[in-house]
Amino acid sequence: MFDLDHWQEIWITITHNKSRSTLTAFGVFWGMFMLVAMVGAGNALDKGISSQIEGFATNSCFFWTNPTTEPYQGFRKGRYWNMTNSDIPIIRQRVKELQYISPVLFSGGGGSEKNVVRGERNGAYLVKGCYPEYDLIEKSNMIYGRYVNTIDIAEKRKVCVIGERIYEVLFQPGEDPVGKQIRVNGIYFQVIGVARSTSGVSIGGQTAETVVLPFSTMQQAFNQGNIIHFVAATANHGTPVKIVQDQITDILKQQHQISPDDKEAVGGMNIEEQFNMFNYLGIGIASLIWIVGLGTLFAGAIGVSNIMLVTVRERTREIGIRRALGATPRAIIGQIMSESIVLTVVAGILGIVVGVGILAATGIVLSQGDQFFKDPQISFGMAVGSLMILIVIGTLAGMIPAQRAMMIKPIEAIREE
Repeated sequence: MFDLDHWQEIWITITHNKSRSTLTAFGVFWGMFMLVAMVGAGNALDKGISSQIEGFATNSCFFWTNPTTEPYQGFRKGRYWNMTNSDIPIIRQRVKELQYISPVLFSGGGGSEKNVVRGERNGAYLVKGCYPEYDLIEKSNMIYGRYVNTIDIAEKRKVCVIGERIYEVLFQPGEDPVGKQIRVNGIYFQVIGVARSTSGVSIGGQTAETVVLPFSTMQQAFNQGNIIHFVAATANHGTPVKIVQDQITDILKQQHQISPDDKEAVGGMNIEEQFNMFNYLGIGIASLIWIVGLGTLFAGAIGVSNIMLVTVRERTREIGIRRALGATPRAIIGQIMSESIVLTVVAGILGIVVGVGILAATGIVLSQGDQFFKDPQISFGMAVGSLMILIVIGTLAGMIPAQRAMMIKPIEAIREE
């Protein structure tokens, strides 16, 4: 362990030429500052993306119908077809990897601009009919009441769940809407709940501006027969969604006499694949951040190494005298490398402190509104790791100057003017 005199000597050496030491340290400071700032920004982006998909089942897939593109079993190309109620139990039975499934019906204004009415208050909103399982796929946070349940489906109850924005338009602030009647597309329904979205991802429309009805009720009340507009499904955890997607697609083709080679008739979207793309994008951004940040740091380290070489050359006579007085090689190497490490670590820690401070200030500003970037900061592990990187860089930066100092011969160094 170094004594106090040793550290004082290191400090005197570094501060002997303040301008040169400051400019040398700035390269390390800037490299560490950039690394901290970019990692913090990357974490903020990652948290922003996570907040947008929070509450939405990433192991889900969705299906809809398109005109056929292949003739099959006497049917012409371009045939329009519909999914029906009978498809759901068949899919449940055959797809063993299936977790949840919900048919969905959509309706806009039903021919009226203001299709949702309560007294003198009204608005134009999306109407969606679904099963209770849909709330396990696109999760809602219930502000009042509850979501649609299986009894509502079985008894075809005339009840509805309204979005948060609809509640604000139709009701007084703080008023309990549960049990109240509203008119949806000309038919009265009893409000059983108010839903707030937990995710920035939504299918068909924003939860805040959607009226949810029991699927069976919507089919009967609006004369939809047994038609299904949309099917949402999730795979069991650990099962790739592509397996469930392919199986459901094949079943729908078999049930509706669609060519197995028709790639367009069954429209589909694999949410797992979409989220994986975001994950890969995040990994790519993180890798780029570390490559750029470490590159800048090592550039700073090269600057430190070059300056230490100049310092060693200027101190040739001093080093020669030390060697003549019995200084061991270990002591000479330790002195030079200690100076390099101290200069690097001090500059780097300052870069970390400034970077963290700016990230904290930015986080306070972003928290004032609903921003996509969330809480830019670095983890404690990253801070500790950065300190280790600084020590390694300082050591590497001092190795060549230390070896140069060891090559100095005492007699020649003492003679040098």
